[in-house]
Amino acid sequence: MQEAGMGQVGVVLLIIFLVSTCRSADDDDGLSEGFCNLGDPSCADKYTRNLQSEPAKDSRWDKYLRLIDAAVEAYRPCEVTENCSSCHLDVIKADLAPFNHGITKQMLDEVASKGTVYQIIGHKVYRQKECMFPGRCAGIEHFLKKVAKKVADVELVVNTRDWPQLSKHFSSTPLPVFSFSKTKDYWDLEYPAWAFWEGGPAIGLYPRGLGKWGEHRRSLQRAAEQWPWDKKHKRAFFRGSRTSAERDPLILLSRARPELVDARYTKNQAWKSPSDTLMAEPAEEVSLEEHCKFRFLFNFRGVAASFRFKHLFLCGSLVFHVGHEWTEFFYHQMQPWVHYIPVESSASQDQIRELIEFAMENDDVVWEIAERGRYFVESHLRVKDVSCYWSHLLRSYSKLIRYKPQLNPDLILIA
Repeated sequence: MQEAGMGQVGVVLLIIFLVSTCRSADDDDGLSEGFCNLGDPSCADKYTRNLQSEPAKDSRWDKYLRLIDAAVEAYRPCEVTENCSSCHLDVIKADLAPFNHGITKQMLDEVASKGTVYQIIGHKVYRQKECMFPGRCAGIEHFLKKVAKKVADVELVVNTRDWPQLSKHFSSTPLPVFSFSKTKDYWDLEYPAWAFWEGGPAIGLYPRGLGKWGEHRRSLQRAAEQWPWDKKHKRAFFRGSRTSAERDPLILLSRARPELVDARYTKNQAWKSPSDTLMAEPAEEVSLEEHCKFRFLFNFRGVAASFRFKHLFLCGSLVFHVGHEWTEFFYHQMQPWVHYIPVESSASQDQIRELIEFAMENDDVVWEIAERGRYFVESHLRVKDVSCYWSHLLRSYSKLIRYKPQLNPDLILIA
């Protein structure tokens, strides 16, 4: 592939990859009638780029251009359907593969203390009385009730903590615990986080949690329309608390090169003094919609995977995703250099600066990455796709149960 013509080739590849229909509004996710995908010639004018007049690429960026070229060429997109995305089914197969010999009652009893016990009996949802995080349980139960009519009698243990429970380093025997996020070093089964409906992280701007995913899809689409690519501030942006030192290089780069980066730490529950924000006063929190004003957005993990990740793509901005270890169920089909720019969790200020400068000097190339990322989340992470994942996950899981679940009288009915 000729590097000088990469912008044009990228558009052609994108047209090949994407479904050739403009989507209309859907009740599940509130997409507007104006939503358009790049694969439809009737929609293409909205995103036309002046590729013919672009200057030749700086050869110092060849290494990144080759990475993008190879990743895009190797990428095979998922099928877009009106009902359920096909993107995430391989995750279920991989997570359940260690249990192909069956799941016994003894195995469930052994992990009951690792989370909240649920049963689906007679297509009704039951839960143990105590729930460590009621809002999180409510977010989970919303989807369990939606899919219960499609699921055979089953019993499961759902972990509502931030971190997974069953490390492969401490046990060579897999046990069935459902967790929203994990690394490859855990046996846990990935399920869609409670935050798609309720119980997301609470901050000053969102005191009851981030709120429903479907509502954010609508509000962020409106913000993206207000701040299209060419109107966005040409800087990298980050706001968040110092939950990990991995974030420090970006914050320090922002202080040294504010024309490149606007990144500051906010307070969190553990904040005691400016020493907790690298000797600076904490910044004000910034809404997700305000993020859409910026062309480049950074995502870092928190204790586990970051809930903000999926939201950032809806801005139509380029996402820099730091670290690759922690995943949620939908991460696996999102590919580095195809949907986002990967950043090593150990990256230095100089390495981060170089990646930002590459993005600034290769506008057409990184715009295409941003569009592929936005399109993936718009098309394959609808609210209906979350419900579908739960349904496929529980039906596949129930087939592995080697006993007939009986209703536990100590559980309560979730109406």
